[in-house]
Amino acid sequence: MIPVRILGTASVLSGRPRTTTELAESLVPRRNPAAMERKTGIRTRYWVDEGTTMAGLGAEALGQALAASGLEARALRRIIFATSTGGDCLIPATANRVAAALGLAGSCDCLDVNNACMGFLTAFDLGARSVATGLGPVGVVVVETPSRYVTPADHRPYLVFADAAAAAVLGTGRPGEGVLAARLWNNGSLPPDTVLAHPGLTGQREFVTFVQPADDIVRIALDALCAGAKATLEEAGLRLDEVEWVLPHQPSGAMLAYIVSALGLDPARIVRVVEEIGSVGSASVPVSLDRLLRTRPVRPGDRILMVGVGAGVAHGAILYRVGT
Repeated sequence: MIPVRILGTASVLSGRPRTTTELAESLVPRRNPAAMERKTGIRTRYWVDEGTTMAGLGAEALGQALAASGLEARALRRIIFATSTGGDCLIPATANRVAAALGLAGSCDCLDVNNACMGFLTAFDLGARSVATGLGPVGVVVVETPSRYVTPADHRPYLVFADAAAAAVLGTGRPGEGVLAARLWNNGSLPPDTVLAHPGLTGQREFVTFVQPADDIVRIALDALCAGAKATLEEAGLRLDEVEWVLPHQPSGAMLAYIVSALGLDPARIVRVVEEIGSVGSASVPVSLDRLLRTRPVRPGDRILMVGVGAGVAHGAILYRVGT
């Protein structure tokens, strides 16, 4: 076990909600809105306004998580900023600007992490291990703004991707509380499925592209996600029906339905967000975690399985037990 406590969480949706109907009507060529909503399982999503910075959103989310934890920003020893959409700049790390926005100067270290849609779980694992070795509290903050990298000329990413921010503050765990098991992998030998090329390499503006057929993406992602959940549960010596809450990555409403079916999940044990907020990359799991802890009857001793998959192919899960 890794002794760590989730001290506080928060999530932020910025910009105005955009309906699938609105976006479908702007496609080239135009698509039937009702059919697109059924296919994606997404009714609305949020796209940030022009000029919104990722550091600003990250500071807002982390500030709210700190308030929920009862800590001031200067208590943090480390800030880990996770994103799959590049941050505000390549140099320096966007985490530096999050810290500056919180009024911090020289009081903690700051770093960025990119592991596609697995970014939060990767950052959570790093944060938990930092806390366990005495470097805590840690602020884990995720910001995704893929709306800046989609185009109506390519309807598949255009209709699913959306923006969101979320944060969690991790501190020292109490007896019996913390990460029971964590299994994280990447398999770069598999064919790439989702790509956002680097404009510094290509010399042109780039957009998110699905480079594999939808059926192949679903098959590979589902196999990887299920393998991560199984291995993590085996490490903890538990069955899935012994876990009170399951928070899967939610790439689309259709994909979430496949995940629920493949794992045999009781829908009452998950927190559905994709219909309302769209596919928000590595922010998907922490947004559902925040809503779980704020709106559901989570009790001491409850176990939360956070399981994901992303381009890379990155996959795995973390099993966390709630303390008193």
